[in-house]
Amino acid sequence: PFFDGNNYSHWKAKMTIFIQSLDYNLWDLIVDGPSLPTITNENGEIIPKPRNKYNDDDRKIVQLNAKAKHIIICAINSNEFNKVSSCVSAKDMWDRLEVTYEGTNQVKEDKINMLVHEYEMFTMHDNEDIKTMFTRFTNITNALQAIGKIYTNSEMVRKILRRFKKFLASKKKFGGKVFKKNNTQKGEPSKIEEIICYECNKPGHYKSDCPRLKKKEQGKKKKAMIAT
Repeated sequence: PFFDGNNYSHWKAKMTIFIQSLDYNLWDLIVDGPSLPTITNENGEIIPKPRNKYNDDDRKIVQLNAKAKHIIICAINSNEFNKVSSCVSAKDMWDRLEVTYEGTNQVKEDKINMLVHEYEMFTMHDNEDIKTMFTRFTNITNALQAIGKIYTNSEMVRKILRRFKKFLASKKKFGGKVFKKNNTQKGEPSKIEEIICYECNKPGHYKSDCPRLKKKEQGKKKKAMIAT
């Protein structure tokens, strides 16, 4: 995955899977940070360990960190590289990009609250097909997942089914339903809305205006008059 400064959340999700698939130890190092070799000098200060004093374990840690840095660097453009080039560890690089594009913890919390509100208030729009509705819903849940708020699949399925059923129920109050139909006539839009009657299943009118239903009602009235 390559990051050019746009759609960071998508790049982050793809990059996470990519790194984990290469070596999960690399991912642990990026998340938790490497314990780079250090020593204590004569003043009691902890300083980076000189390379000429590395042992085999030290070199393994340093090499793993360099490998993780290399993967991140190869996945970003020159502008993004300038932001992280001074970082010592792969974790520092990852965290700097995260703060740059997702903000601090407080900013993240604000974003989560905003997206959770969108999630909770989610509903199907008028004149919106199922595919468009599902795309909007997925964009919200993906954005939440990217900043650490995760819903289970069962929660998301129940949520979208409830909203869809509520939308259908609101349509049934009018005795008809709305769907989108392809129109191949030249000069006409590719999709139009048609009202379908629930009584006769024919387009162009609601159930309350259905000729068949009116005939039935008239027949009932005549029978009632004859009976009296």
